[in-house]
Amino acid sequence: MPESDYCGFVERLAPAVRRAAQIARQLEGRVPNRPKLEETTPVKQALTTADTAAQEALLGPLLEYFPQVRLLAEEDTPSVGRFPKKADAAVVIDPIDGTLLSYLEGGGPYAVMIGLVLDGCYEAGLVALPREGLLFQASRGAGALMARAGGSPRRVRPSADGDCVLVSHGMPRSVIEYLTRRGLRVVSSCGGAVSVAPLIPGVRAGLRHASGALGISIRGRIGALIAVEAGALVRGASGAGFPLDLDTPASTLEVAASPEDLTLLDDALAAAGLI
Repeated sequence: MPESDYCGFVERLAPAVRRAAQIARQLEGRVPNRPKLEETTPVKQALTTADTAAQEALLGPLLEYFPQVRLLAEEDTPSVGRFPKKADAAVVIDPIDGTLLSYLEGGGPYAVMIGLVLDGCYEAGLVALPREGLLFQASRGAGALMARAGGSPRRVRPSADGDCVLVSHGMPRSVIEYLTRRGLRVVSSCGGAVSVAPLIPGVRAGLRHASGALGISIRGRIGALIAVEAGALVRGASGAGFPLDLDTPASTLEVAASPEDLTLLDDALAAAGLI
């Protein structure tokens, strides 16, 4: 299918993302962890009934509207096998980003995410924050929208108001202490929430740092497109560009509404010896 046939991606998938977010929220606190034993760490092993139910809520409409896409899904649920193994377009899904630390243990926001990839780059994406009742969506070149629970989507812009900074789980203590000494309230969060941080009311910036060889995952990049389209400042450490493709490695993501906050994030990483 030509690229123009995907222009309605966010509009067609938004109801499904809302539904997946509702499922996750309704099951919050009621589902146990069912570890994926093939994974090597507790964070990667975490899996719940909510993950699988939320993913299936996304895959039904995706099959209806875009059955020709290749699927890059976090979980192996029943509908995954109905998509082709090879295709020019791909859809990346994380039904609950932050399953263990954010969802099961309540450590900051978790997210429901889906993104459209054409020619290896993100072209559209949606990120829902179920606990906060927010849905963000964007298509490349069309700006970004935010909707509250039960509301209609409206244009969203980044804001430096508020005193909160979202950081990824596992951020070194020295980074958190540096930001706290400068009067900021630091909240650990899933990567999806960090990537749209300055679009969230009361949150002024977001910071991720992945120390592993693979860096920030392809799923963790969905929200970066939304932040860019909203007009946020999005970059890697020390001014490096942040990639919106699936292949370019990136260990750091900084998202802010103001250059001053980006400098502050850099200073925090430098104080910890991370740049």
